[in-house]
Amino acid sequence: MFHLNCLEQGGAERVVSNLANAFSESGDEVIVATEWKGEQEFSLNDSVKRIIVGITEEENNKSRISKIFLRNKHLKDCIKKEQPDVVIAFTQAANYRALMVAKGLEVPVIIAVRTDPVGHYDRPIDKIMIPLTYPRADGCVFQTTGQRDFFPEYIRNKSVIILNPVNPKYVGVPAPEVREKAVVHAGRIVDFKNQPMLIEAFCKVHEKYPEHELRIYGPDSFDGTLEILKKKIADNNAESFVKLMGGSDSLEKELPRGEVYAFSSDWEGLPNALIEAMVLGMPIVATDCPCGGPATIMTDGVDGLLVPIKDSDAMAAGICRLLEDRELAERLGQNARKLEERVNSDAIIRQWHEYIEQVIESKKKK
Repeated sequence: MFHLNCLEQGGAERVVSNLANAFSESGDEVIVATEWKGEQEFSLNDSVKRIIVGITEEENNKSRISKIFLRNKHLKDCIKKEQPDVVIAFTQAANYRALMVAKGLEVPVIIAVRTDPVGHYDRPIDKIMIPLTYPRADGCVFQTTGQRDFFPEYIRNKSVIILNPVNPKYVGVPAPEVREKAVVHAGRIVDFKNQPMLIEAFCKVHEKYPEHELRIYGPDSFDGTLEILKKKIADNNAESFVKLMGGSDSLEKELPRGEVYAFSSDWEGLPNALIEAMVLGMPIVATDCPCGGPATIMTDGVDGLLVPIKDSDAMAAGICRLLEDRELAERLGQNARKLEERVNSDAIIRQWHEYIEQVIESKKKK
């Protein structure tokens, strides 16, 4: 059983949908228990059982404390009924929720940290909840050493680092014979992905390469970033060469058309969009953001270029370097494809299976 808030567009949600589908295809019975069902969600195979365990419409009028209690009760009742071999929680709130109900259950609980802990797991409430709940975890999956090393030794000692699985549709896509004069980017339009900095950088690139355009793919997160992007485009008179493409279900076809892929985040866990761009064989310029996601999968100068965060000059210089030296760009892209060996579904599912079996056996011995 996977447990998280929803399956709407987001990194953790994408990973859970990929894992759930891959597990089901390998013969496992899979349940995805979410708090709610969103309007735009990642799809699940028909063989994956979906259960909503959040508060009901009638319960929504209750107090905040009552709703916390009811969320925990609904999840616990679901676990008792379904009797899964293991519960795997993704993201902060779901981790706390699963660990709160774990007490008294025989089912092992594995939690997964999916973001930079700094700024997300160091609030006053976290300083209460982590020591209260994390000792109950039977295991923890991190994406980077930077994530793992933030947490106490008692959780590090029973943890493992597993990369995100890539959707198979990104594997084996051939590079186009001729790339279009475009720099591409994919990701939710949200503040921490810092697309405004990318636009600033590209305006500098465009002065040198006026025939090129920037294409930004991604759905709006409704946090105000889209409005900031539109204003920045207007202020720079960039409407003709900076294109907001919206969300796309065919990025494996759209992205390879560009000459360079630009990744601009200020922080991330392990960015799926960057993994996908690498597996597609894109020449990439990426910010070396905490908690070490890009540096975990990319080596500067070998399979991409890493630049400092929030540095539009460095981003522009990296893009120009790859536009100028196409031999270097294509070599980096070819090397980037090798990441598929580490993130293909079979490899990642095997690691998850091995870790789950280890956790289950350890639970039995307690």
